[in-house]
Amino acid sequence: MEKELWKPGNMLYPLPAVMVSCAEEGRYNIITVAWTGTVCTNPPMLSVSVRPERFSYGMIARTGEFVVNLTTEKLTRACDYCGVKSGRDVDKFREAGLTAVPAAFVKAPLIAQSPVNIECRVKDIIKLGSHDMFLAEVLGVHVDREYMDEAGKFDLGRAKPVVYSHGEYYGLGELAGSFGYSVKKSGNRKKR
Repeated sequence: MEKELWKPGNMLYPLPAVMVSCAEEGRYNIITVAWTGTVCTNPPMLSVSVRPERFSYGMIARTGEFVVNLTTEKLTRACDYCGVKSGRDVDKFREAGLTAVPAAFVKAPLIAQSPVNIECRVKDIIKLGSHDMFLAEVLGVHVDREYMDEAGKFDLGRAKPVVYSHGEYYGLGELAGSFGYSVKKSGNRKKR
């Protein structure tokens, strides 16, 4: 296997493509973020990294609140739009055809069309260079019942989430395994 050596860069792809909603003084905005992830189980925490010059950055920094809204194949166009247009210039909810609904714990709205909405409160802002990381505690998670299976489990396959890689959006393929399946006894090696 022959490898090429590239300059240092972020090659940890694919990443979830999420829409982060925020609000300040009754004005709503959405920013598309791919640099996001889980950082802690107890307390539940996640991070989003945003460039300081982005319009949403100031809203999140000043209010200390935001909502992470997962995207689906149906939401790919809206997700892209919210990543290339500035909230300084347009109402992204209106222009992208998205519906803002009240959250339970923060003033930032949920995106109704998203299958999962994660309400967050900023605990720390870590200045990193081109981006600052908002380290946030998860206050509540909203899951659309449309994507729940008969056992009450969120069915990721039914939701058809989107990931981002090198400027492109991709749907996810088939289930490849489940946690612990590699060590289960041979008669119990179900993929789900």
